[in-house]
Order: sequence, then C-alpha cells, then structure tokens
Amino acid sequence: MAKCEAMDRGYAHRIDIRADSPKVWSALTETSHLRQWCSPHAMVRAETGGRFCASVDRMTELEARIEVLERHRRLCLLYLPQAGLPSQDAILRDDFLLEGTAAGTLVRLLGSGVPGTAAWDTQFQRLRTGWRQALNRLKVYVERSE
Repeated sequence: MAKCEAMDRGYAHRIDIRADSPKVWSALTETSHLRQWCSPHAMVRAETGGRFCASVDRMTELEARIEVLERHRRLCLLYLPQAGLPSQDAILRDDFLLEGTAAGTLVRLLGSGVPGTAAWDTQFQRLRTGWRQALNRLKVYVERSE
C-alpha cells in the first residue's frame, strides 16, 4: 500500500470595511498604520521585493517578502523560514485582495502552503485564527479613522 503524503492546507477570510480602498490600503502598507492594528513592532517596505514583518497572533514573528504589490488592489506575501517554526518544504503565502464596493472595501485574505503535517497543526491554527482577529482589528481601526 502506498504511503499518503500530507497535503498543504490554507485558509480564507473575508471582511467588509466601510471605507474606500485607499484608506484600507494605507492601513496595510504603511508601517505607522500597521503598528496600530496588527502588532506594535510591525514594519513594511511596500514595494515588490520589499518586506513585511508582523506578529498576527502576538506570539510568532513573521517575516515575508512582498511578491506582488498592486496599489489599492493586491498585496501578496511569501513567508521566509522562521526560527522556532517547523522546517518546511512548502512556500507559505498570504494574498490580500481588495475590491471596492458601494459600501466600502471588501478584503479577502487567502492563506496557502501550510504543510498538512502534525508538526504544523499549532502554527496553522495560529495563522488562521490570528489573521481572522487581525482583520477584525483592521476593520475597527480603519472605520474609526474614517
């Protein structure tokens, strides 16, 4: 009988924010705003090939390379290997997609590439839950400053 390999897993979040896309974009791509809703030591260099560093669960520091940056529309992060996390062969990715609506901005976050092994179970839960909570903080932050 052939051995089954664990498949990668991902997560998807959606949040509607009552603010235009440029305001939401600024909150995602400017360090001063990112530190207000995401984590106090977060930083971003918003350019293709730039860096995004934050802790969405207040425990695990994440560092990513910005793979795609489409102003007011898309921010795609590829995570770099981190000390303290299980080894990985997969590429962890978070893709933020912004879409203007009549009521404001629809934000989708698609996370992928998390190894489906038991060693990654805790980190998968942290990423999925941490980003869900962070997006709620983003919504409150942007709407309050609207």
